[in-house]
Amino acid sequence: MKKGLVLEGGGHRGIFTAGILDVFLENDISFDGVIGVSAGAVHGASFLSKQKGRSLRYALKYCKDKRYMGIGSLLKTGDYFNVDFCYYQLPQVLDPFDNDTFERKTAEYYTVSTDVESGKAVYHQCDTLRDDHIKWIVSSASMPLVARIVDVEGQKLLDGGVADSIPEAAFRKMGYTKNVVILTQPKGYKKSKNAMLPLIKLVYKKYPKFVEAVENRHLIYNQQLNELEKLEKSGDVYVLRPKVDLVASRTERNPQKMQDTYNQGRELALEEVEKIKTFLNN
Repeated sequence: MKKGLVLEGGGHRGIFTAGILDVFLENDISFDGVIGVSAGAVHGASFLSKQKGRSLRYALKYCKDKRYMGIGSLLKTGDYFNVDFCYYQLPQVLDPFDNDTFERKTAEYYTVSTDVESGKAVYHQCDTLRDDHIKWIVSSASMPLVARIVDVEGQKLLDGGVADSIPEAAFRKMGYTKNVVILTQPKGYKKSKNAMLPLIKLVYKKYPKFVEAVENRHLIYNQQLNELEKLEKSGDVYVLRPKVDLVASRTERNPQKMQDTYNQGRELALEEVEKIKTFLNN
């Protein structure tokens, strides 16, 4: 039975996930496979490179840095989160990502992106994140309206959360039948229809299938939550979610709020760690 880790996105709310993953590293909790969407893909990579504390460290150091993100970057480059800084300068020079450890991992690692031409999810297994392979994470985390479409191996991709925000069912189809799922919204949350849909229809009018995926996203997301709840009750998945709304926003720039959100994840994981071990080992 293959053990999987499923990581939802959420922009800077994902630092909650990083807090949980650091506790997993401290307790030698491992998986046969990891699948991440958007911020989940980012933090999942640092989990597999075994760099405890890295996600929080660079988030606190650079969240207020104009080079990292902001309206200035959006106007200058077309990306609110500056791609060159976030995915090249930061992991290669400023706070190096341990590619060697990542490449020695025994777990499979998948990113989720959305193909704007088909409106379908693209699940890609990454054996390395060197050079242009990092584009799989870039595309997974490229939010509509505030990021450029990313061309990866001939595919035009954007945020994986549009097509598959919580890819537990997809991972199950890949053979991962004992999954821990980390969500970034509390129990009872229901997604509403995208308020920016009129603008999305205008900006992405050449990609009607993508617009349709955005239009239906809340319906699919809420259905995924319902299915997860059933699996959780039957003991087939272990879901970790915030007890209350997270302090940080999707584009948070306040270091204290980032720290508090990370702490929310750590505290929850420390409370649940023995139960998670039991779930994975039974």
